[in-house]
Amino acid sequence: MKACVLHAVGDLRCQEVPRARPPAGWALVRVAACGVCGSDLPRIFEHGTYRLPLIPGHELAGVLAASAGGLAAGRAVAVYPLVPCGECASCRRGLIQLCDGYSYLGSRGDGGFAEYAAAPVENLVPVPAGVSLEAAALTEPAAVARHALRRGGEVAGEAVWVIGAGPIGLLLVQWARQMGAGRVLVSDIDEGKLALAARWGAEAVPAGPGAAWVREQTGGGAGLVVEAVGHPETVAEALCGAAKRARVVLMGNPAGEMRLAQEAYWEILRRELTLAGTWNSCGRELPGQEHDWRAALAAMAGGELEVEPLISHRFSLAELPAGLARLRGGERYIKALALA
Repeated sequence: MKACVLHAVGDLRCQEVPRARPPAGWALVRVAACGVCGSDLPRIFEHGTYRLPLIPGHELAGVLAASAGGLAAGRAVAVYPLVPCGECASCRRGLIQLCDGYSYLGSRGDGGFAEYAAAPVENLVPVPAGVSLEAAALTEPAAVARHALRRGGEVAGEAVWVIGAGPIGLLLVQWARQMGAGRVLVSDIDEGKLALAARWGAEAVPAGPGAAWVREQTGGGAGLVVEAVGHPETVAEALCGAAKRARVVLMGNPAGEMRLAQEAYWEILRRELTLAGTWNSCGRELPGQEHDWRAALAAMAGGELEVEPLISHRFSLAELPAGLARLRGGERYIKALALA
């Protein structure tokens, strides 16, 4: 099969490799599309994967190459990339996204920048009618956004402030609307992304005095804030723009050391804020957790969640190494897809 293989940091090659061979309990998926996550660029160009060589890509959808798990060959599926150990305390509680010994397609095991990928049968999520495979490849970020928002608790009627309008931030905007937010505010330095957020009813927060503006506009602050950037200044903004007893969800991956300003720390105390972290999503049927992936696909099928407007770039596997280098070099994009 054709695949893009990372041999060393910065050395991604499209080449012929042996077709993936699924072990017992796994299935072979013919990949149709695989999203490029914001984590893929530093993984490929800066720090590498957990082993080399390795096929990156974890936002994948395709069709079954052979029947598996009660699903017929040719069935369209999205693939949950986290492979839990099933034995640790978190797995026993059903919190597989917090597994102590997990594997992960695209970073710890071979992923979806290939014509075929192997995945556990339990990780296959059927794609409903009316959802394209390109859209299904964005199930992973859609599910991550949903999981993050639900970590913040009740959404209905709240003023929700999303900081960072990347793909997940724009999906957060849509989920907040679907879950009944009274008002959705969004911050970003990219006017194009803010314009896209407006498509789903979000109000742009002015750069600079963001927290003060949010407090003024909402009469005291946002009841739910999601920080989707991972920078000390935006974390401080999130805390300073939150209402008393608000909930702040931190989900942005930090690119460097995080230090909290004294003023922001005081806001946690004086406003009795509740902080929540979020990690991955739930893509299996488990007691005590909602299936974020089925919910995301159902929302796509019902028209409540639009993901295809986020796709700004499409690359064939042959084009992918050069295309990713362009994106890393600063070419503006929202979401890129590798098409197998």
